[in-house]
Amino acid sequence: MGTDAAQTGHLTAAALAVLPALERWLEFTDVAAPARRRDAWRAALDVDLPEKGAGADATLAELADQVVANGLPIGAPRFTGFITTGPPTVPAVAQFAAALASPQRYAVSAFNLLEDVSLRWLAQLCGLDDQVAGVYSSGGSVANLLALGAARQYAFERHGIDVGRDGLPPGMPARIYASAEAHHTVQRSAAVLGLGRDGVRSVPVDAHQRIRTDVLTAMIEADVAGGAVPVAVVGVAGTTNTGAIDPLDTLADIAARHDTWLHVDGAYGLPAAGLGEMAARFDGMRRAQSWIVDPHKWLATGVGCAATYVRDPLLLHRCFTQTPAAYLAMPGRGPAASPFEEFGVHYDDMGVELSAPPRGVLVWAVLREIGREGLHDRVRRHIGYARRLTELAHRHPRLEALTEPELSVACVRYRPARPVPDPELDRLNEELLRRLWRTTGHLPTSTVVDGRFAIRPCFIGVRHSEADVDGLAERIVEVGDAVAAG
Repeated sequence: MGTDAAQTGHLTAAALAVLPALERWLEFTDVAAPARRRDAWRAALDVDLPEKGAGADATLAELADQVVANGLPIGAPRFTGFITTGPPTVPAVAQFAAALASPQRYAVSAFNLLEDVSLRWLAQLCGLDDQVAGVYSSGGSVANLLALGAARQYAFERHGIDVGRDGLPPGMPARIYASAEAHHTVQRSAAVLGLGRDGVRSVPVDAHQRIRTDVLTAMIEADVAGGAVPVAVVGVAGTTNTGAIDPLDTLADIAARHDTWLHVDGAYGLPAAGLGEMAARFDGMRRAQSWIVDPHKWLATGVGCAATYVRDPLLLHRCFTQTPAAYLAMPGRGPAASPFEEFGVHYDDMGVELSAPPRGVLVWAVLREIGREGLHDRVRRHIGYARRLTELAHRHPRLEALTEPELSVACVRYRPARPVPDPELDRLNEELLRRLWRTTGHLPTSTVVDGRFAIRPCFIGVRHSEADVDGLAERIVEVGDAVAAG
């Protein structure tokens, strides 16, 4: 019998074979190139399963020339589309190190310790209490699922039902309340938790895209009168569309009045809660029972890192615990003399993942490198960019600002000198955005604000500059003029 030993050596040489391609990629000289070359790299990569391997050198060369060179430029200075970004050097290297030095997050290792240390640091960064307990997962979708799972457990336990063990009882509909601007992962969570997507009550928003608390109160009262179980009120601390922050203090009052769980979806905006000048917008946040935050957003850890915090981790355990498994037992007596005599914190019983990479090392690497001050400087800078673009739109006769930014999302559109009805204006801006992507290197995305198509940049990447902001405004006008001229 042979071994795979030949595939395990020469790490330095293998890394050096790919690093030049990565360095070239990070120059972001032509972000449209992967789309333009699509036929070529698809033909090279989309082939039949090989009967015999090509070997390390050929595989690494193909990785460099065909895969890395045709990646997704979300770390580019002018990419302002998703609320995720590429990592800078230190967390990227930390992820590489974790993949080799600790592929699992459990047992006795420095990586396991950093799960706990970084969760504590991240909570402090976001202004949460020291008593909260946290667990990492792959992103906001799973993070919201965990928090709302704990909320469901709490709500039904108050009726004497262990829903994690016994399932949902018949004849007791359950409701989650979230604004129409809340992320659609709330509906997905409700579906997975057995409440159904229609179990999420969509609450209208006001002119600033924040939840209407008067309508929320009426909805809860009507549902309770009809026999429904209120599971959670979701307050959004930074919506995906516009960056709006719900009135969290008022939501905390409403949740307390109805003895209902308050969950804060701070996947995007929670790191801004630690800024003194933003404190008033996060009033009431600490009165919640659960929170989520995605380090792969403002901390730029690289995608695949989110955190859920709860006040009572036993609720997570009762909701998500596995049945006992003999193979997970790690018998130890006295101080551990082997890494496998201790399992560490049973994060597997606090979520939906058993096998999971250590994600805390990524958060630790970011905060160890730049600290609280560095992260706060980044958040302030990005909020300033959104406000700058909005101000430029206010001042330019052919630009229009559709929102006033609370965080780092701006929503603007081009408006030609001649009067144009909204449907035609929407089509003009849609074409403008396509040309912007194809010809300028600026990569914002779009949304709809009060029925109007908006060009929506979100400034969250580590490589943005003020020149990129000004350049985006200039290119929107230039391209808009060209589209309007036909």
